[in-house]
Amino acid sequence: MTELLLPVGSHGRNSLGWWGLLCLIATEASLFAYLLFSYLYVAVQHPHGWSPDPHPSISLSGPNTLVLLASSAAAWWGELGVKRAKTQQAVLGLGGAVVLGLIFLGVQVIEWKAKPYTLSSGAYGSLFFTITGFHMAHVAAGVLMLGLALLWSALGRYGPRHAEPVSLIAAYWHFVDGVWVVVFTTFYLAPYIGVGG
Repeated sequence: MTELLLPVGSHGRNSLGWWGLLCLIATEASLFAYLLFSYLYVAVQHPHGWSPDPHPSISLSGPNTLVLLASSAAAWWGELGVKRAKTQQAVLGLGGAVVLGLIFLGVQVIEWKAKPYTLSSGAYGSLFFTITGFHMAHVAAGVLMLGLALLWSALGRYGPRHAEPVSLIAAYWHFVDGVWVVVFTTFYLAPYIGVGG
């Protein structure tokens, strides 16, 4: 069954890189699950609301979510370029993912500065900045990895016979984007239906 889940390595067996990535993703998913559980646990202790933003604005976070999802599509397209020996496609795709990731980080910082609460202004602020901060750290790490994959792809180090590192980086990036969808839903969309706000 694991053969269906993992790409086959160059020696006809599942590579250690994919197993390592799965372990990393499981660990990181657990971290975010615990953090989001903490948020929801504290939220249900305050039935009349506890958020300083009972209906948070999605004017920045909504488009920013689309930027991050577009970066995932760009990373996938760049990875496909590496696998098909299309250097220009690889560079454009991976470069696009890097630029979109940097835009996401910039908008997130702008949104942080606009918040009327801080990390130390209460449980809500503490959890908001901790969870989104951890996510931003993961995005920054992903942007760095994508940047290296971009550089090495442009230099011809990666190609159809050596594409696994790019695939691993792209898979990590898709995971980071998926985590943001959950964080965005929890902090920005759920309060509109009376959950967590």
